[in-house]
Amino acid sequence: MKRVVISGYGVNCCFGFGAEVLRTALRSGRSGVRFIEELNSYNGLHCKIGAKIENVNVSTIPRVNRRFMGRLAQLGALAALEARTCSEMGNDLISRPDMGCIMGSTMGSAQSMDETFRTIIASNNLGEVSGIQFFKCASHTVAMNVAQLLGIKGSILSTASACSSSLQSIGLGYQLIRSGILDAAFCGGAEELHALAIGSFDSLFAASTSYNDTPQLSPRPFDADRDGLVCGEGAGVLVLESLESALTRGATIHGEVLGYSTCGNTNNISQSDSESITRCIVQALADAGINADKVDYVCAHATGTRQGDAAEAAAIAAVFGNNVPVSSLKGALGHTLGASGVIETVASLIMMNEGEIYPTVNLDHPSDDCNGIMHVREKLERPIDIFLKNSFAFGGINAVLVCGKYHETKRYL
Repeated sequence: MKRVVISGYGVNCCFGFGAEVLRTALRSGRSGVRFIEELNSYNGLHCKIGAKIENVNVSTIPRVNRRFMGRLAQLGALAALEARTCSEMGNDLISRPDMGCIMGSTMGSAQSMDETFRTIIASNNLGEVSGIQFFKCASHTVAMNVAQLLGIKGSILSTASACSSSLQSIGLGYQLIRSGILDAAFCGGAEELHALAIGSFDSLFAASTSYNDTPQLSPRPFDADRDGLVCGEGAGVLVLESLESALTRGATIHGEVLGYSTCGNTNNISQSDSESITRCIVQALADAGINADKVDYVCAHATGTRQGDAAEAAAIAAVFGNNVPVSSLKGALGHTLGASGVIETVASLIMMNEGEIYPTVNLDHPSDDCNGIMHVREKLERPIDIFLKNSFAFGGINAVLVCGKYHETKRYL
């Protein structure tokens, strides 16, 4: 089995573009959630807040590629370009047949689909729809457009598992490189903010509705006054590479993927289950070959829903007790859905390499049903050698990734 390292990353979120922007914002402990005026135009929508990106500059994407991209693919492309620069990987390596592109999103581009259906409804004429719209709408729009942009000629794959999409992309890339099928891959995902996603959670009573007048006070992961999630948008991309490849080309290694697991919960299609989350965490640790007491930080999925946060807290407590710092970054970033796994993995890599842990924003009063874990409520200066990232999705999907600092000698702890 090959070792798999992280040789580059790129990210964008409600705070702006680039890993340094993300780092600065999360270190400050501030929220990127705000009132979204355009949501007022939708009847029956109770949640009017979100973590939106302003001023998206797409000029770095060549027009020949950009014309096939909706906002979703553009966000993914911008993260991929940053990841390529960070990795210092040349076109000769990117175009090799064992290079992959694995990207995820919740449903493809809801905004592009909205535009398409509005065009059809306005004239009742399918002939009014441009052929280019397919490439903007498709569920694999991020994967295909990033591959076209970068010139990736190997495997092009797309994961679509709602809020676990991008963590499954990373996990799949890790498995394919570890087994020797690929030697490197651009892995991640993107999500755009649209009323369709917000309304879907709204209809399931999972969206925050009590903080429209004070948007920066929600979401509230693990907090006693949490009332639901707040959607955000953004994208993230990791460059995964076999250790041999990275060492051969003298790449900077930002971390190593140590283990991964994904498993299902069939008890309830819309509610998390602590038993299956516990099982997924244990399986990921086993895949990494480490004991739970070697994990230095857990980046929780916690979105601010009543049931989901409690189930995850119970699972973390079952595996780690009250011994490992735990925080959720969604209080600052909102829930970036299919992109959340990779964006929060990038943030965790930054924390690991900076020796600090960012807090859960808006965690003022930890809820009684989220006790038993070590909540991080203010920034900690603390070394991290190994971290664990959780992502869960409606449909009973769990995904857990274990990453750590690169050490020349493989650790079996």
